[in-house]
Amino acid sequence: MGSSTTRRKPTKPKTCHERALGLLAVRPRSRRELERRLSAAGFERDEVDEVLGRLERVGLVDDRAFARQMTAYQYGSRRAGRRALTGVLLEKGVAADVIAQVIEEAPDDEDERALSLASSRAARMSSVDPVKAFGRLTGLLVRRGYSHEVARRAAGVALDLQGEGD
Repeated sequence: MGSSTTRRKPTKPKTCHERALGLLAVRPRSRRELERRLSAAGFERDEVDEVLGRLERVGLVDDRAFARQMTAYQYGSRRAGRRALTGVLLEKGVAADVIAQVIEEAPDDEDERALSLASSRAARMSSVDPVKAFGRLTGLLVRRGYSHEVARRAAGVALDLQGEGD
């Protein structure tokens, strides 16, 4: 019975196709992410290319759709800036031309997203010195991928809105 604790070789190992589908069941992935994971799992390059080609033909692997989903998440839930989104997509292996097209298609509300994030955080900084609060908000926005100019503008507006009730 001790052999059940050592799981070196499953009795029926997953095929490359099954492994790819399993990875896609967890979350959408770029073609490059899948290539990396399947290669790391020991599948041969030709088999990986063939499986990913089939999955692309049926629409289960689509870097443009993946980039759109990631854009919606990064812009919506995380309220990230373009620079952060670009970095995430490049890290996931999406081609630069696809990234540029998806960002071009996305709504250009960078200032609104930055202000929304800054305003939500400014509410928590009412007891912080305004200079420190401005620095913290600006730093947060820059880390989230906004330019220094957008970050400074949003932080300033958010903090001014905080101070209007005084």
